[in-house]
Order: sequence, then C-alpha cells, then structure tokens
Amino acid sequence: MFEYEIVTAVRSADLIREAAEYRTARAARKAHRASLPDQEPRRPVRAFRSRSTRTACSAPHTA
Repeated sequence: MFEYEIVTAVRSADLIREAAEYRTARAARKAHRASLPDQEPRRPVRAFRSRSTRTACSAPHTA
C-alpha cells in the first residue's frame, strides 16, 4: 500500500508540473502575439470554409 501512495504522489507531482509548463508556454505564446500589433488575431479558417461550403452546396443547381 505504501508503494501505491508513493506512485500516486509522484504522478500527481508530474501532472502539476506538466500543467505549469503548459500554462507558461501558453502565456508566452499569448504575450508574443500581443507584441505584434500589425497582425490581426488569428481565427480558425475551418469555420468560415464550412459555412461557405454549406452555402455553395445548398444553392440550387441550374441545368
């Protein structure tokens, strides 16, 4: 039982460390984007493409 507690504590510490690294990297990316005033915020292109595709596909076909 003691071994299980050690493994659980180590895994928990690893997860906390990974989460902290992820948050740090995410904050750095956000700060980098904010430091580039020329660029507009990035938006996913997929949503726009799918909307355009649906509109084009739903248009009536003329022969």
